[in-house]
Amino acid sequence: GHRRDVAGYAAALEYFDGRINEVLELMGEDDVLILTADHGCDPTWPGTDHTREHIPVLVYGQKVPAGSLGRRETFADIGQTLASYFGTSPMDYGKNFL
Repeated sequence: GHRRDVAGYAAALEYFDGRINEVLELMGEDDVLILTADHGCDPTWPGTDHTREHIPVLVYGQKVPAGSLGRRETFADIGQTLASYFGTSPMDYGKNFL
C-alpha cells in the first residue's frame, strides 16, 4: 500500500486470505464479520498518498443474507448496520444494508 511495493502488497493479501478460514471457524451463530479498508492505496501509483479506489465491504455471518451490498455512500452505513444487527439504538447517520 503506502510503500508502493506491489509484490509485498500481493504477498500480504495472499497471507491474509490464507488465514480467513481460521476466523470463520471460530464464528458463532450470531457473529458477523465485516472486512473493509479505510481508503484506497494503489501500490503501482507514484508517491505515498491515498488513491481513489472504491474500498471493499465484505460481510459474513450465518444470519447474514447473501447478496450485493451495492455502492455505499458512507462508512456510517457500517455502524448503522451493526447497531441494527445487535439491537442497539439507531445511529444518527448511515443506512442499514442488511
